[in-house]
Amino acid sequence: MTDTQSHKNNYKTPVGAPFRPASPVRSLADIHRLEETPLAQALTVRSTYEIFRNAGHAFGDKTALTFLRTGNPADAPIRWSYAELLARLHQTANMLHTLGVGPGDAVAVLLPGCLEYHLALWGGEAAGIVQPLNPLLTDEKLVALMTAARAKVLIAYGSDSESGMWSKAMRLRGQVPTLTTVLRVAPHDEAPGKAGALPEGVAEFDVLRAAQPDDRLVSGRDIAPADIAAYFHTGGTTGAPKLARHSHGAQVFTAWASVQVAGMNENGISINGYPLFHVAGVLPASLASLSAGVEVIIPTPSLLRNKEVLANYWKLVAKYRPTSLSAVPTILAALANVPLDGADISSITYCRTGAAVLSPELAARFERLFGLHVHESLGMTEMAGISTITPPGVDGPAGCVGFRLPYMQMRVVALDENGNASDREVAPGEQGMVLFKSPNVFSGFVDPADNAKAFTADGWLATGDLGWIDSQERLNLTGRSKDLIIRSGHNIDPKTIEDALGAHPAVQLCAAVGAPDAYAGELPVIFATLVPGASATEEELLAFTAARVDEAPARPKWVSVIETMPMTNVGKIYKPELRAMAARQVVAATVAEVCAELGVAEGARPVVKTDGESLVRVLIDGAAAGPLAAALQERLQKALEPLPFKTRIAAQ
Repeated sequence: MTDTQSHKNNYKTPVGAPFRPASPVRSLADIHRLEETPLAQALTVRSTYEIFRNAGHAFGDKTALTFLRTGNPADAPIRWSYAELLARLHQTANMLHTLGVGPGDAVAVLLPGCLEYHLALWGGEAAGIVQPLNPLLTDEKLVALMTAARAKVLIAYGSDSESGMWSKAMRLRGQVPTLTTVLRVAPHDEAPGKAGALPEGVAEFDVLRAAQPDDRLVSGRDIAPADIAAYFHTGGTTGAPKLARHSHGAQVFTAWASVQVAGMNENGISINGYPLFHVAGVLPASLASLSAGVEVIIPTPSLLRNKEVLANYWKLVAKYRPTSLSAVPTILAALANVPLDGADISSITYCRTGAAVLSPELAARFERLFGLHVHESLGMTEMAGISTITPPGVDGPAGCVGFRLPYMQMRVVALDENGNASDREVAPGEQGMVLFKSPNVFSGFVDPADNAKAFTADGWLATGDLGWIDSQERLNLTGRSKDLIIRSGHNIDPKTIEDALGAHPAVQLCAAVGAPDAYAGELPVIFATLVPGASATEEELLAFTAARVDEAPARPKWVSVIETMPMTNVGKIYKPELRAMAARQVVAATVAEVCAELGVAEGARPVVKTDGESLVRVLIDGAAAGPLAAALQERLQKALEPLPFKTRIAAQ
């Protein structure tokens, strides 16, 4: 029996072709041309499993995945072909099926960047529902996420060299009631048997996988487009867990539409430095690429957090000849400090960013240094990773995130008095909240209570992104509605301030937030990190910014230069921590003022520190303050009470 026949017997849809771009997209007219064919005819693939079956059949021995052991360009990589990837994917799905995983069961994944992550993702989706986890979350949050998903199997990295993952997995074992099995993924090049005896309910991933058939799904499962493929947790690193459900159809549409608009094909090579627990790394950077025959490079288990990878990035480009560069703006800012040193980067024909709005200065610096225009895209968990794309050959200004995808509807509406989406659509060029309806909109959250704010009353996805539509019908982003600084009822766009300070040659990264104020509610302030080796005073930076912000209420009250910018795992600037830092500075200034009025000596003054992201503590040393302690506490209580931020005064 041939390979194709065995697949036909196992899976109702015959082997089809990989995704290929129909024609270059350079304008909205090209999007309209694609839409002339009904979607049901244009896209017949029904599941992510079918994508890999088609790609494995079409590309065979062509390299699918290249794993870099280190950031040293001289070290030999590990490579898997498309045929090998499909065979291992079959084995993984069959192993999970044998362990009792069915279409409604979740497979949690706690892995760094590695080849096996792709087996966990796509084998997990072929057997059940995959649940990628952020390894930097606390045990408590991971337990809550896995419990909410009713995870049956956990696939975890068998070493503590990456974020202490194995110890974390062993701690999670007894805390998730539905968990039956932990599968240990051996680090690359680990000698057989090195792990030793494993506890009951824990097994070696590769040992169990290797015992399974590699040419078919033994379950005989026929996956429908509406079947749930994955649970992705949303938000940064805080808050109650929210699990977004992705259908197979949504993920397949993301891959197909990305291939059409970005023009991906089998001649492409990309370095995927995005974490694989995040939609950007999983869907547009992996599934879309692999659906079209692109070679995807995984730059070490630590990905772009690996300092050696960043330091050698251009040398790695010269060796592996990627055709595209994709990274979040903060990574682009770091790469702007890495000299080419003669490296040939001419293979890169498309440079792309997303996840956060690109500053005009960084865009200009990148183009000046490397001759690469940065194309922006918009993606989000609730839209299976992609919403708009600026395609190759279309150069837009910083903040322009490109055209909507084919078969998608997009509109921009005014904000209501609470900063939510209203039902009034704004004119082109006017800012508002961006709304979408699309085949890749998610299937809602696991907890239905979380859906209330996700959609408008008439069924549009409320993104929370602020933007406007230009004359070419491209979307331009300005920021997030939750990041607006509200000063006495006046909405201030932080991007206005960030663009102003970002133009200073000494500034590497900057972010504006609202600092609590008793009278205005919030006042704009801005934090900045400096380019290595550069120097500038906070007073100089404040004057520079104020001169470039036309609107007086938007001029920041102060600039704070900090050593490092707080980041999420994906490389976005983490504003909740900056807001807490701003609140601490405001409270500390108030404490200093009260102490000066009472004559409290410098060494006897209270300690001010943040407690999480929503509380500032003021700790009074009663012994040091002596007879002034009671008066100090009373005066501080009165002075801090009007601030719109939670503070707590206590004895140290």
